[in-house]
Amino acid sequence: MARRARRARLLASLVEAFYIILAVSPVASDMTDNLDLLWGNTQVEYDSSGRQTVSLSLDRWTTSAFRSKSMHLFGRFDMDIKLVPRDSAGTITTLYMLTEGPWEEHDEVDLEFLGNSSGEPYTLHTNIYARGRGGREKQYRLWFDPTQDFHTYSILWNPKEILILVDGTPVRQMKNQQRKDIPFPLYQPMRLYSSIWNAEDWATQGGRVKTDWSQAPFTSLFRNYSAVSCVSQKTAWICGRGSSDSSWFTHVLDEVGQRKLMEVDEKHKIYDYCVDSRRYPNGYPPECGSQ
Repeated sequence: MARRARRARLLASLVEAFYIILAVSPVASDMTDNLDLLWGNTQVEYDSSGRQTVSLSLDRWTTSAFRSKSMHLFGRFDMDIKLVPRDSAGTITTLYMLTEGPWEEHDEVDLEFLGNSSGEPYTLHTNIYARGRGGREKQYRLWFDPTQDFHTYSILWNPKEILILVDGTPVRQMKNQQRKDIPFPLYQPMRLYSSIWNAEDWATQGGRVKTDWSQAPFTSLFRNYSAVSCVSQKTAWICGRGSSDSSWFTHVLDEVGQRKLMEVDEKHKIYDYCVDSRRYPNGYPPECGSQ
């Protein structure tokens, strides 16, 4: 155990040595310059100012999705999303990051927006996998109507922590605790994905409310995708290309951020695996209590 802990500390201390941090001026581009449109009814539109919007739609016959063209190893990823309006029960709109290696060792960071009946709030369902182990679900009621306007949802991933943010407010943090032999996404690059799909068997009120297909198509809108990250360039990972700010790479949630995180927990969190005694009658996972 001591040898494993020393090895984890050594790897953690060396990880930043493998990346080159760049600071260059950003270049404006369309979202689709950096995204692959995968399948389904995916539309690309432009508003009066020339800003690009991508829509993902769900009907009884097809889902739809897109993904980033690049693989990323650490980064700050932002997406403005306007979710399915009115009766969205049974639908899930997603924003997530996923590795492409063996599934039993995969890493993943999930944001899933669970639809609801008209007038009822959306639920943000989050989960984080590391080395194939997930089960780290936390859920939040959004404190605004995410169907009336665009809101910014972000994933910040660096060697020290993973943060999930909503309009810049931290809602979830996972610290790197590999020194305690707790898995953390550290060595496998990931792509960013978005999709919309039907999950009426569990998405809304535990599956009690089903999808009303007479309301289809269900459409979510996406714009202003931004990725400031480490991208593979031959034998090195180049970090921060397209941005003058590289602070995300060493970011650690400060005291103000911790207070905001606690406030979200107190006011808006509705489920936390770390306090689910029915699920863990013999003791909670080791990371609980230190996140």
